[in-house]
Amino acid sequence: MTDLEFQDQAEKLLAAVERSCDALNDTTDADIDNQRSGGMITLSFANRSQIVINLQKPLHEVWMAAKSGGYHYKFDGAVWQDTKGGGEFFARLTEDARTQSGLPLVFAP
Repeated sequence: MTDLEFQDQAEKLLAAVERSCDALNDTTDADIDNQRSGGMITLSFANRSQIVINLQKPLHEVWMAAKSGGYHYKFDGAVWQDTKGGGEFFARLTEDARTQSGLPLVFAP
């Protein structure tokens, strides 16, 4: 993957996270504050817990930090997969957001 291809796919991922937050805030009782600064998004929940998603451009990875731990994702041509076999990005984000918020949230690409 070239740097340009990574940037394109990573921007699509971050935009999808932002769209999901907006949709969840519009359709549920979630009050997710999503702040973007360059290649990083911080999701803050009503209980003040956070999930941080950031781009690691030199590695062509997206990193996510949540209460459950830290995760590294690489694009496999179709989806962002955990580099240690932990599954797909949006599945993990959904699980962590549900756990941290206490709400039945679903994040989707």
